[in-house]
Amino acid sequence: MGVTTVTDVRPTSDADGVLHTLFRSDQGGHEQVVLCQDRESGLKAVIAIHSTALGPALGGTRFHAYASEEEAVRDALNLARGMSYKNALAGLDLGGGKAVIIGDPEVIKSEELLLAYGRFVASLGGRYVTACDVGTYVADMDVVARECQWVTGRSPENGGAGDSSVLTAFGVFQGMRASAEAAWGDPTLRGRRVGVAGVGKVGHHLVGHLLEDGAEVLVTDVRAESVDRIKAKYPQITVVADTDALIRADLDVYAPCALGGALNDETVPVLTAKVVCGAANNQLAHPGVEKDLADRGILYAPDYVVNAGGVIQVADEMHGFDFDRAKAKATKIFDTTLAIFKRAEADGVPPAAAADRLAEQRMAEARQR
Repeated sequence: MGVTTVTDVRPTSDADGVLHTLFRSDQGGHEQVVLCQDRESGLKAVIAIHSTALGPALGGTRFHAYASEEEAVRDALNLARGMSYKNALAGLDLGGGKAVIIGDPEVIKSEELLLAYGRFVASLGGRYVTACDVGTYVADMDVVARECQWVTGRSPENGGAGDSSVLTAFGVFQGMRASAEAAWGDPTLRGRRVGVAGVGKVGHHLVGHLLEDGAEVLVTDVRAESVDRIKAKYPQITVVADTDALIRADLDVYAPCALGGALNDETVPVLTAKVVCGAANNQLAHPGVEKDLADRGILYAPDYVVNAGGVIQVADEMHGFDFDRAKAKATKIFDTTLAIFKRAEADGVPPAAAADRLAEQRMAEARQR
Protein backbone atom coordinates (compact mmCIF):
# COMPACT_ATOMS: atom_id res chain seq x y z
CA MET A 1 0.00 0.00 0.00
CA GLY A 2 1.40 3.41 -0.94
CA VAL A 3 0.27 7.00 -0.63
CA THR A 4 0.84 9.67 -3.28
CA THR A 5 0.09 13.35 -2.69
CA VAL A 6 -1.19 15.42 -5.57
CA THR A 7 2.11 17.28 -5.65
CA ASP A 8 3.64 14.11 -7.07
CA VAL A 9 1.38 14.33 -10.11
CA ARG A 10 2.89 15.91 -13.23
CA PRO A 11 1.48 19.45 -13.58
CA THR A 12 -1.03 20.07 -16.33
CA SER A 13 -0.97 23.01 -18.70
CA ASP A 14 -4.76 23.10 -18.60
CA ALA A 15 -5.79 26.27 -16.77
CA ASP A 16 -8.89 24.43 -15.57
CA GLY A 17 -6.93 21.40 -14.32
CA VAL A 18 -7.21 20.02 -10.80
CA LEU A 19 -3.87 21.47 -9.68
CA HIS A 20 -5.07 24.92 -10.72
CA THR A 21 -8.26 24.32 -8.74
CA LEU A 22 -6.28 23.18 -5.71
CA PHE A 23 -3.58 25.84 -5.55
CA ARG A 24 -4.75 28.90 -7.45
CA SER A 25 -8.55 29.12 -7.57
CA ASP A 26 -11.07 30.40 -5.05
CA GLN A 27 -12.47 26.87 -4.93
CA GLY A 28 -9.15 25.46 -3.67
CA GLY A 29 -7.17 25.98 -0.49
CA HIS A 30 -7.40 22.34 0.62
CA GLU A 31 -5.04 21.23 3.36
CA GLN A 32 -4.26 17.80 1.92
CA VAL A 33 -5.17 15.55 -0.99
CA VAL A 34 -4.11 11.91 -1.11
CA LEU A 35 -4.25 9.58 -4.10
CA CYS A 36 -4.59 5.95 -3.07
CA GLN A 37 -3.92 2.80 -5.08
CA ASP A 38 -3.98 -0.89 -4.25
CA ARG A 39 -3.49 -2.80 -7.47
CA GLU A 40 -4.22 -6.21 -5.98
CA SER A 41 -7.78 -5.26 -5.06
CA GLY A 42 -8.24 -2.75 -7.89
CA LEU A 43 -8.66 0.20 -5.54
CA LYS A 44 -8.09 3.68 -6.92
CA ALA A 45 -9.28 6.42 -4.58
CA VAL A 46 -8.90 10.09 -3.70
CA ILE A 47 -9.14 11.46 -0.17
CA ALA A 48 -9.43 15.26 0.04
CA ILE A 49 -9.18 17.19 3.29
CA HIS A 50 -10.34 20.76 2.87
CA SER A 51 -10.17 22.07 6.44
CA THR A 52 -9.54 20.86 9.98
CA ALA A 53 -10.04 24.31 11.55
CA LEU A 54 -13.08 23.13 13.51
CA GLY A 55 -11.91 19.55 14.08
CA PRO A 56 -11.26 16.31 12.18
CA ALA A 57 -12.47 16.38 8.57
CA LEU A 58 -15.72 14.40 8.32
CA GLY A 59 -17.25 13.41 5.00
CA GLY A 60 -18.51 10.36 3.14
CA THR A 61 -16.98 8.04 0.57
CA ARG A 62 -18.43 8.25 -2.93
CA PHE A 63 -18.03 5.16 -5.16
CA HIS A 64 -18.56 6.17 -8.79
CA ALA A 65 -17.44 5.33 -12.33
CA TYR A 66 -15.80 8.63 -13.25
CA ALA A 67 -14.95 9.46 -16.84
CA SER A 68 -11.36 10.17 -15.82
CA GLU A 69 -9.07 10.26 -12.82
CA GLU A 70 -8.89 14.05 -13.09
CA GLU A 71 -12.68 14.24 -12.89
CA ALA A 72 -12.54 12.09 -9.75
CA VAL A 73 -9.97 14.38 -8.11
CA ARG A 74 -11.99 17.45 -9.02
CA ASP A 75 -15.14 15.92 -7.53
CA ALA A 76 -13.29 15.05 -4.32
CA LEU A 77 -12.01 18.64 -4.06
CA ASN A 78 -15.46 20.14 -4.57
CA LEU A 79 -17.18 17.72 -2.22
CA ALA A 80 -14.57 18.18 0.53
CA ARG A 81 -14.94 21.95 0.39
CA GLY A 82 -18.70 21.58 0.61
CA MET A 83 -18.32 19.41 3.72
CA SER A 84 -16.30 22.13 5.49
CA TYR A 85 -19.13 24.60 4.92
CA LYS A 86 -21.82 22.04 5.73
CA ASN A 87 -20.27 21.01 9.03
CA ALA A 88 -19.64 24.64 10.00
CA LEU A 89 -23.26 25.69 9.44
CA ALA A 90 -24.57 22.52 11.07
CA GLY A 91 -22.87 23.70 14.27
CA LEU A 92 -20.51 20.71 14.36
CA ASP A 93 -16.97 20.89 15.70
CA LEU A 94 -15.71 19.11 12.61
CA GLY A 95 -13.85 20.06 9.48
CA GLY A 96 -14.58 18.99 5.93
CA GLY A 97 -13.26 16.13 3.85
CA LYS A 98 -14.43 13.70 1.21
CA ALA A 99 -13.25 10.55 -0.50
CA VAL A 100 -14.07 9.06 -3.87
CA ILE A 101 -13.40 5.52 -5.05
CA ILE A 102 -13.04 5.34 -8.83
CA GLY A 103 -15.02 2.62 -10.59
CA ASP A 104 -18.44 1.09 -10.97
CA PRO A 105 -19.39 -0.29 -7.53
CA GLU A 106 -21.62 -2.87 -9.19
CA VAL A 107 -18.54 -4.27 -10.93
CA ILE A 108 -15.45 -3.77 -8.78
CA LYS A 109 -16.63 -3.39 -5.19
CA SER A 110 -15.27 -6.20 -3.02
CA GLU A 111 -14.36 -6.92 0.57
CA GLU A 112 -10.66 -6.77 -0.32
CA LEU A 113 -11.05 -3.35 -1.96
CA LEU A 114 -12.95 -1.90 1.01
CA LEU A 115 -10.38 -3.27 3.46
CA ALA A 116 -7.60 -1.69 1.42
CA TYR A 117 -9.48 1.59 1.45
CA GLY A 118 -9.86 1.33 5.23
CA ARG A 119 -6.09 1.03 5.59
CA PHE A 120 -5.61 4.26 3.64
CA VAL A 121 -8.11 6.11 5.85
CA ALA A 122 -6.34 4.71 8.92
CA SER A 123 -3.00 5.98 7.62
CA LEU A 124 -4.26 9.56 8.08
CA GLY A 125 -4.40 9.06 11.83
CA GLY A 126 -7.81 10.58 12.43
CA ARG A 127 -7.47 13.71 10.27
CA TYR A 128 -10.24 12.26 8.10
CA VAL A 129 -13.35 10.44 9.33
CA THR A 130 -15.35 8.64 6.64
CA ALA A 131 -19.00 7.65 6.19
CA CYS A 132 -21.43 6.57 3.46
CA ASP A 133 -22.16 8.48 0.27
CA VAL A 134 -23.36 7.66 -3.25
CA GLY A 135 -22.38 4.08 -4.02
CA THR A 136 -21.46 3.11 -0.46
CA TYR A 137 -23.69 1.72 2.24
CA VAL A 138 -23.80 0.83 5.92
CA ALA A 139 -22.53 -2.69 5.22
CA ASP A 140 -19.54 -1.18 3.39
CA MET A 141 -18.66 1.00 6.38
CA ASP A 142 -18.77 -2.08 8.60
CA VAL A 143 -16.11 -3.63 6.37
CA VAL A 144 -13.97 -0.47 6.27
CA ALA A 145 -14.18 -0.28 10.07
CA ARG A 146 -12.40 -3.63 10.35
CA GLU A 147 -9.22 -1.83 9.27
CA CYS A 148 -9.91 1.66 10.60
CA GLN A 149 -11.40 3.22 13.72
CA TRP A 150 -12.26 6.52 12.01
CA VAL A 151 -15.51 5.33 10.40
CA THR A 152 -19.10 6.44 10.98
CA GLY A 153 -22.36 5.35 9.38
CA ARG A 154 -21.86 1.79 10.59
CA SER A 155 -24.71 -0.58 11.38
CA PRO A 156 -26.39 -0.46 14.79
CA GLU A 157 -25.12 -4.01 15.36
CA ASN A 158 -21.59 -2.61 15.10
CA GLY A 159 -22.19 0.41 17.29
CA GLY A 160 -23.19 2.77 14.49
CA ALA A 161 -26.01 5.10 13.53
CA GLY A 162 -27.19 3.10 10.54
CA ASP A 163 -28.54 4.66 7.35
CA SER A 164 -27.78 8.41 7.42
CA SER A 165 -30.16 9.06 4.52
CA VAL A 166 -33.01 9.03 7.07
CA LEU A 167 -31.98 12.32 8.66
CA THR A 168 -30.59 13.70 5.41
CA ALA A 169 -34.11 13.56 3.96
CA PHE A 170 -35.61 14.90 7.18
CA GLY A 171 -33.22 17.87 7.10
CA VAL A 172 -33.99 18.63 3.45
CA PHE A 173 -37.67 18.59 4.33
CA GLN A 174 -37.01 21.11 7.14
CA GLY A 175 -35.10 23.31 4.69
CA MET A 176 -38.00 23.03 2.24
CA ARG A 177 -40.45 24.07 4.95
CA ALA A 178 -38.29 27.12 5.67
CA SER A 179 -38.16 27.89 1.94
CA ALA A 180 -41.96 27.68 1.73
CA GLU A 181 -42.26 30.13 4.60
CA ALA A 182 -39.84 32.55 2.93
CA ALA A 183 -41.53 32.23 -0.47
CA TRP A 184 -45.20 31.95 0.45
CA GLY A 185 -45.46 32.86 4.13
CA ASP A 186 -46.41 29.38 5.35
CA PRO A 187 -44.00 26.61 6.42
CA THR A 188 -45.81 23.78 4.67
CA LEU A 189 -45.76 22.08 1.28
CA ARG A 190 -49.47 21.31 1.40
CA GLY A 191 -50.98 21.89 -2.03
CA ARG A 192 -47.58 22.55 -3.63
CA ARG A 193 -46.22 20.62 -6.63
CA VAL A 194 -42.76 19.28 -5.81
CA GLY A 195 -40.50 17.62 -8.36
CA VAL A 196 -37.92 15.21 -6.95
CA ALA A 197 -35.05 14.28 -9.28
CA GLY A 198 -33.49 11.13 -7.87
CA VAL A 199 -35.42 8.78 -5.60
CA GLY A 200 -32.59 6.67 -4.26
CA LYS A 201 -31.40 6.51 -0.66
CA VAL A 202 -32.44 10.06 0.26
CA GLY A 203 -35.05 10.89 -2.34
CA HIS A 204 -37.46 8.11 -1.44
CA HIS A 205 -37.48 9.21 2.23
CA LEU A 206 -38.07 12.81 1.15
CA VAL A 207 -41.05 11.77 -0.97
CA GLY A 208 -42.61 10.23 2.14
CA HIS A 209 -42.26 13.47 4.13
CA LEU A 210 -43.72 15.50 1.27
CA LEU A 211 -46.74 13.28 0.81
CA GLU A 212 -47.38 13.25 4.55
CA ASP A 213 -47.32 17.06 4.48
CA GLY A 214 -49.89 17.13 1.67
CA ALA A 215 -47.72 17.93 -1.34
CA GLU A 216 -48.31 16.70 -4.89
CA VAL A 217 -45.12 14.87 -5.89
CA LEU A 218 -43.54 14.24 -9.29
CA VAL A 219 -40.42 12.06 -9.55
CA THR A 220 -37.80 10.87 -11.98
CA ASP A 221 -34.68 8.72 -11.74
CA VAL A 222 -32.20 7.24 -14.21
CA ARG A 223 -32.55 3.88 -12.45
CA ALA A 224 -35.77 2.11 -13.42
CA GLU A 225 -35.69 -0.03 -10.28
CA SER A 226 -35.71 3.09 -8.09
CA VAL A 227 -38.74 4.44 -9.93
CA ASP A 228 -40.53 1.08 -9.69
CA ARG A 229 -39.85 0.88 -5.95
CA ILE A 230 -41.12 4.38 -5.15
CA LYS A 231 -44.19 3.97 -7.37
CA ALA A 232 -45.06 0.68 -5.69
CA LYS A 233 -44.78 2.31 -2.26
CA TYR A 234 -46.55 5.56 -3.19
CA PRO A 235 -48.86 4.93 -6.15
CA GLN A 236 -50.26 8.48 -5.93
CA ILE A 237 -47.03 10.05 -7.21
CA THR A 238 -46.50 11.04 -10.84
CA VAL A 239 -43.49 9.59 -12.71
CA VAL A 240 -41.83 11.85 -15.29
CA ALA A 241 -39.63 10.52 -18.09
CA ASP A 242 -36.42 12.38 -17.25
CA THR A 243 -34.94 15.37 -15.44
CA ASP A 244 -35.41 17.70 -18.41
CA ALA A 245 -39.12 16.95 -18.46
CA LEU A 246 -39.30 17.39 -14.70
CA ILE A 247 -37.71 20.84 -14.57
CA ARG A 248 -39.99 22.01 -17.39
CA ALA A 249 -43.09 20.73 -15.59
CA ASP A 250 -45.33 23.15 -13.71
CA LEU A 251 -43.63 23.02 -10.31
CA ASP A 252 -43.57 25.06 -7.13
CA VAL A 253 -40.44 23.36 -5.80
CA TYR A 254 -37.62 21.52 -7.56
CA ALA A 255 -35.62 19.08 -5.43
CA PRO A 256 -32.36 17.81 -7.03
CA CYS A 257 -31.50 14.64 -5.11
CA ALA A 258 -29.00 12.90 -7.40
CA LEU A 259 -25.47 13.96 -8.42
CA GLY A 260 -24.12 17.52 -8.46
CA GLY A 261 -24.21 20.20 -11.15
CA ALA A 262 -28.00 20.05 -11.48
CA LEU A 263 -28.27 23.85 -11.66
CA ASN A 264 -26.40 25.03 -14.73
CA ASP A 265 -26.60 27.25 -17.79
CA GLU A 266 -29.02 24.86 -19.49
CA THR A 267 -31.38 24.04 -16.61
CA VAL A 268 -31.77 27.37 -14.82
CA PRO A 269 -33.33 29.24 -17.79
CA VAL A 270 -36.09 26.64 -18.16
CA LEU A 271 -36.89 26.02 -14.50
CA THR A 272 -40.52 26.65 -13.66
CA ALA A 273 -40.18 26.22 -9.89
CA LYS A 274 -40.05 29.22 -7.58
CA VAL A 275 -37.99 27.31 -4.99
CA VAL A 276 -35.04 24.95 -5.38
CA CYS A 277 -34.30 22.80 -2.35
CA GLY A 278 -32.80 19.32 -2.63
CA ALA A 279 -30.37 16.79 -1.21
CA ALA A 280 -27.73 16.66 -3.95
CA ASN A 281 -24.28 18.05 -3.16
CA ASN A 282 -22.72 20.83 -5.25
CA GLN A 283 -25.90 21.66 -7.14
CA LEU A 284 -24.47 24.90 -8.57
CA ALA A 285 -22.45 23.89 -11.63
CA HIS A 286 -20.19 26.94 -11.41
CA PRO A 287 -19.92 30.31 -9.64
CA GLY A 288 -22.54 32.72 -10.93
CA VAL A 289 -25.40 30.23 -11.15
CA GLU A 290 -26.66 31.45 -7.77
CA LYS A 291 -27.04 34.95 -9.25
CA ASP A 292 -28.82 33.55 -12.31
CA LEU A 293 -31.35 31.91 -9.99
CA ALA A 294 -31.83 35.12 -8.02
CA ASP A 295 -32.26 37.13 -11.22
CA ARG A 296 -35.08 34.80 -12.24
CA GLY A 297 -36.74 35.20 -8.84
CA ILE A 298 -36.01 31.58 -7.84
CA LEU A 299 -35.28 31.06 -4.14
CA TYR A 300 -32.34 28.67 -3.74
CA ALA A 301 -31.84 26.87 -0.43
CA PRO A 302 -28.06 26.17 -0.30
CA ASP A 303 -27.57 22.44 -0.66
CA TYR A 304 -24.92 22.03 2.02
CA VAL A 305 -27.22 23.71 4.53
CA VAL A 306 -30.37 21.69 3.95
CA ASN A 307 -28.72 18.29 3.39
CA ALA A 308 -26.73 18.40 6.64
CA GLY A 309 -29.04 15.98 8.46
CA GLY A 310 -26.96 13.00 7.40
CA VAL A 311 -23.70 14.42 8.66
CA ILE A 312 -25.43 15.42 11.89
CA GLN A 313 -26.53 11.80 12.25
CA VAL A 314 -23.12 10.23 11.64
CA ALA A 315 -21.34 12.89 13.72
CA ASP A 316 -23.56 11.97 16.66
CA GLU A 317 -22.30 8.40 16.28
CA MET A 318 -18.85 9.62 17.36
CA HIS A 319 -20.30 10.35 20.81
CA GLY A 320 -22.48 7.24 21.23
CA PHE A 321 -25.42 7.48 18.87
CA ASP A 322 -28.77 8.75 20.10
CA PHE A 323 -31.34 9.11 17.29
CA ASP A 324 -33.61 11.53 19.15
CA ARG A 325 -30.67 13.80 19.97
CA ALA A 326 -29.52 13.76 16.35
CA LYS A 327 -33.03 14.40 15.02
CA ALA A 328 -33.41 17.38 17.36
CA LYS A 329 -30.22 18.86 15.90
CA ALA A 330 -31.43 18.18 12.34
CA THR A 331 -34.72 19.96 13.10
CA LYS A 332 -32.68 23.17 13.55
CA ILE A 333 -31.96 23.15 9.81
CA PHE A 334 -35.31 24.94 9.51
CA ASP A 335 -34.04 27.85 11.63
CA THR A 336 -30.62 27.92 9.96
CA THR A 337 -32.19 28.08 6.49
CA LEU A 338 -34.48 30.94 7.49
CA ALA A 339 -31.54 32.79 9.05
CA ILE A 340 -29.61 32.49 5.78
CA PHE A 341 -32.52 33.86 3.76
CA LYS A 342 -32.76 36.82 6.14
CA ARG A 343 -28.99 37.44 5.99
CA ALA A 344 -29.13 37.28 2.18
CA GLU A 345 -31.90 39.86 2.06
CA ALA A 346 -30.10 42.14 4.51
CA ASP A 347 -26.78 41.92 2.62
CA GLY A 348 -28.37 42.09 -0.83
CA VAL A 349 -26.73 38.84 -1.96
CA PRO A 350 -28.02 35.41 -3.06
CA PRO A 351 -28.62 32.87 -0.26
CA ALA A 352 -25.61 30.81 -1.38
CA ALA A 353 -23.32 33.79 -0.80
CA ALA A 354 -24.88 34.49 2.58
CA ALA A 355 -24.41 30.87 3.63
CA ASP A 356 -20.77 30.92 2.52
CA ARG A 357 -20.12 34.05 4.55
CA LEU A 358 -21.58 32.56 7.71
CA ALA A 359 -19.60 29.32 7.31
CA GLU A 360 -16.36 31.15 6.51
CA GLN A 361 -16.87 33.39 9.53
CA ARG A 362 -17.15 30.38 11.85
CA MET A 363 -14.05 28.71 10.38
CA ALA A 364 -12.05 31.94 10.55
CA GLU A 365 -12.97 32.44 14.19
CA ALA A 366 -11.84 28.89 14.93
CA ARG A 367 -8.44 29.50 13.29
CA GLN A 368 -7.91 32.58 15.46
CA ARG A 369 -8.44 30.70 18.72
